[in-house]
Amino acid sequence: MIKEGDIVLFKFPKTDLDKGKLRPALVLRKLPGERNDWLLCMITSFKSERERELTDKIAEDDEDFKTSGLKINSLIRIDRLAVVNRSILLGKIGEISEKRLEKIKEKLCRWIKP
Repeated sequence: MIKEGDIVLFKFPKTDLDKGKLRPALVLRKLPGERNDWLLCMITSFKSERERELTDKIAEDDEDFKTSGLKINSLIRIDRLAVVNRSILLGKIGEISEKRLEKIKEKLCRWIKP
């Protein structure tokens, strides 16, 4: 069962609709309605990206790093969103803390509604 705050694996789509590559993603929220669609944001390795306003760094010394299932320091890319059906998620690898999830949702809200 997937829930908000879970980290899952799936092929995150590219913006040009080309096939994406397998990546971890953070589950933000289930969309309303009968479809089993979820809002996700991409997670990428910290060494390949720089930290920005619309990211949240999760590092080995963070309290929730072990439970995240991530292997290296990473950035949760709040600006890289996708809505996907549950059927294409390849499984849960971990989860983040409720505190971190709330912080990420607040950043997303501030970005959408400046």
